[in-house]
Amino acid sequence: MVIRIRGRALPHGEHVDLYADGDRWTTDPVPHADLVAEGWLLPGLVDAHTHPGVESPGDPLDHGMLRDHLRQHVDAGVTVIRSPGLAGEPPPWFGVDPDVPRAWHAGPWLARHGQFFDGWGRRADDAELPAIAAAQAARTGWAKVIGDWRSNGEPVPLDVLTAVVEAVHAVGGRVAVHTQQAAGGEVAVLAGVDSVEHGMLLDPDLLARMAEQGTALTPTLSVMRRSVPEVRGRPDSDAKRWYLGGARAHPGLVAAAAEAGVRVLAGTDSLPHGRIVDEVRALAAAGMRPHDALAAASWDARAYLGLPGLEPGAPADAVVYAEDPRSDLGGLAHPIAVILRGRPVRVAGP
Repeated sequence: MVIRIRGRALPHGEHVDLYADGDRWTTDPVPHADLVAEGWLLPGLVDAHTHPGVESPGDPLDHGMLRDHLRQHVDAGVTVIRSPGLAGEPPPWFGVDPDVPRAWHAGPWLARHGQFFDGWGRRADDAELPAIAAAQAARTGWAKVIGDWRSNGEPVPLDVLTAVVEAVHAVGGRVAVHTQQAAGGEVAVLAGVDSVEHGMLLDPDLLARMAEQGTALTPTLSVMRRSVPEVRGRPDSDAKRWYLGGARAHPGLVAAAAEAGVRVLAGTDSLPHGRIVDEVRALAAAGMRPHDALAAASWDARAYLGLPGLEPGAPADAVVYAEDPRSDLGGLAHPIAVILRGRPVRVAGP
């Protein structure tokens, strides 16, 4: 089956006419190609922080649930995911089968003893952490380190995390770090990690350094906003005040990061899966331009992962909309077509 899409392609807004014969776009006309959709074209959405295949912290990876969660992503227009931490090694079809998104992952989370959720991840002493992270990144391209844990977990020391980054970069990999403390966030940035996950309470004075060294921020803003009412209902405690203070400051941090030139990535970190539209809208509500909020979940996120956009030779992913989605980000929830690996996996009826 040879398919065709045409319309105005983002980010540049110019008219394109694309054919997919297999999993690559071409502008060379193919006779008798099936015109699937025309409108406003995006290269395919990206969820850069998602943990499919489980329902609750500590659960083992469920392969049936994993496929269901990935299909929810695809139905929302997500053709690429990054999983900075999984509950187990994924099956061979993960990121490959025609009905699931392309995928990058970091294997199990790497955490210090006494930190992170019981039953998840791999625990390591500080001396072991660089070699373990490098071995993981050599297999999958990424390692994910729990840089600090909740309000009172001692952050990974700067010399240790710096050694992790150096070891992972030496094998051609990248390091993502979970941090929700000011101290842990500072360590992550000074160590030169590739992406800061959450980044709650990150010192805004570090944003210029992040931009300069190419450290991305995945703020998972929408899930944090949704959690606030539940946290407010808890009994008063230092942990409650810590979280609510960080959540209140987080939208301002996101806006400041974008203004400083930090690459912001859209990641949902939530159940149910397929809520990337919520994250894009949350980024815009925080102060990012709609164009930039959408970039964080599409062409810019794809570029960060090494994927080109809607151009000849690029992987044949696209999401098609009747109108310019930047004019109403809520419209992202209503694509008229989703193309994955050159196949229409969702096409709206007349």
